[in-house]
Amino acid sequence: MVQVSTQEFAAQCYELHQPPPFASLVRTREGETDIFAVVYHAETGPLEPGRRPVARGREETEEEGVYRSHPQLSRLLRTEFRAWIVGHRVEGKLVQALSPRPPKLHSFVYLAKTDEIGEFGSSLHFLGPLATAPLPSREELIPAFLLHLAGSREDREEFLLRAGKELTLLLRGDAPRLQSLLRRLS
Repeated sequence: MVQVSTQEFAAQCYELHQPPPFASLVRTREGETDIFAVVYHAETGPLEPGRRPVARGREETEEEGVYRSHPQLSRLLRTEFRAWIVGHRVEGKLVQALSPRPPKLHSFVYLAKTDEIGEFGSSLHFLGPLATAPLPSREELIPAFLLHLAGSREDREEFLLRAGKELTLLLRGDAPRLQSLLRRLS
């Protein structure tokens, strides 16, 4: 992790162009507390902000050839992702709220396991805070995250129906936004 706060964190990937998928659930740890977050942004760029990459590969027939011809690129570029904290587990209990403390810098981040994803989807308390989070991709993130959670559940259709009802309650005063989100769930 290269940047942390109580609401989100940024992490650098060990491999270029290999961030966790958009809207996936990731886990990190702070002391005895597991912290869960949803990936909402990823980017690859220069290690040094003032050094913008230049176009390469004019003589190459495939993109991988650019990296073979210029192996230094893997040391000059970095892939980072940002994740919004949606819950934590302390003493075995999963809570869909911010962790008492943010994760530490240089903590490791892992994709949540299938059983953790299923357990996280057992409650929808995260939807309210996520629906009002100041994220640029929020309208894409919410349905994508719900579909990600649904994918690990045997009751997929029932889960999505329950999520749609919860969104209806949360966004009852914003019909256009609600319709947009529900359309993406179907």
